[in-house]
Amino acid sequence: MGVANVIPGVSGGTIAFVTGIYERLINAIKSFDGTALKLALGRNFRELWKYIDGNFLLALMLGVIVSVVSLAKVLEVVLQDDVYKIYVSALFFGLIFASVWSVYKMVKKWSSGAIIGLLIGCAIAVGLAFMPQAQESKSIGYLLICGVVAMCSMIIPGVSGSFVLLLMGNYKLIMVDSVNALRRGEMDALSVLIPVGIGAVAGMAILSRVLSWLFKRFHDIAVASITGFVAGSLVTIWPWKKEVVETFTSGDKIKEKVIDYDRYMPTMDHQFWVALGFAVIGVVLMVAVEIMGSKKEKVKA
Repeated sequence: MGVANVIPGVSGGTIAFVTGIYERLINAIKSFDGTALKLALGRNFRELWKYIDGNFLLALMLGVIVSVVSLAKVLEVVLQDDVYKIYVSALFFGLIFASVWSVYKMVKKWSSGAIIGLLIGCAIAVGLAFMPQAQESKSIGYLLICGVVAMCSMIIPGVSGSFVLLLMGNYKLIMVDSVNALRRGEMDALSVLIPVGIGAVAGMAILSRVLSWLFKRFHDIAVASITGFVAGSLVTIWPWKKEVVETFTSGDKIKEKVIDYDRYMPTMDHQFWVALGFAVIGVVLMVAVEIMGSKKEKVKA
């Protein structure tokens, strides 16, 4: 999930969904409520840990943190090379492509409502792919909003938190520059990461309750909508695209920002076959993850 959340266009929620931990994750997040506060104030920490599914959340969060911190440095190097960008996108295109069927088959009964949810989810995901990017901002209010929106999109399968940050203009500032600055011991990075973290916690608390209610009341429609999100996000992660860059002046500095992408069909050259190989690896990895998840569910049953 940590790796997926760092790559623009890839959803950590999708990984959670196909591995069978999604609803457990939502319920664990939702458990941070009045009962949890009462247990904390009463210093009943053993019951509190059990109530919030602490072992599960701790293992998950440690994995996410390690992945984000370690991958940020790798991305700083890899994303400078256009060819490597294609290979990374192809790998995750394969992952997302294979996950569409995994999510699709979780719908128990396809009704008209489920089909409408599928189409709406797909339309929203495709629409996000063609939205223009905003300008980078270090405003505390804007960073709080980035945290809320990014966490919401990280939890929703098929919607990439990193891609939403890209649209909001703050992906490089938060996920690459600030994370790497913190790794180097530069505490100024906290002025960016703390507001984002506060917003993320708020977004997570609100959305987990909404999603839990939707899964209980409208399970098939919710899952069908998620299937649409996942399928539509393939447009976002399409490997063969060129950045449309706009140059502007900020004070005495000249800066560039990506405002759009020109997507194109690849030529059947060496680069294409290598990228296709990475896409196939992505499909195989996702199938393996799903098999592991299904085996764990059978063991629990």
